[in-house]
Amino acid sequence: MPRPRKARLVQGRPIVNAFVPDIMPPWGQEETYLPLEGLEAIRLSDLNGLDQETASRMMNVSRQTFGRVLAEARAVVADALVNGKVLRIQGGHYEMPPWGRARHRRGWRGGF
Repeated sequence: MPRPRKARLVQGRPIVNAFVPDIMPPWGQEETYLPLEGLEAIRLSDLNGLDQETASRMMNVSRQTFGRVLAEARAVVADALVNGKVLRIQGGHYEMPPWGRARHRRGWRGGF
């Protein structure tokens, strides 16, 4: 039996939850799904320019797991861009970090 999956920390929900191409390909509209932890990995690594070690601490996962999540997310985005698919951002196994003073009482360790 596999080990239970550990929830990844995501700082917030996305501003939009779908990207639709201007022109639909001749074979019809297809959709692909990017989980929220994949979007968070892309945001931390590519947008914020963090190294994998720092970003993995912020998401509360190992560096290897972060690398795998990032590679899968990049593959999903590339597939949507190259093949003209609708990219929906939803799902995944994540949790939002506690905010304010409560995070210190609960012992949450993040990279903020």
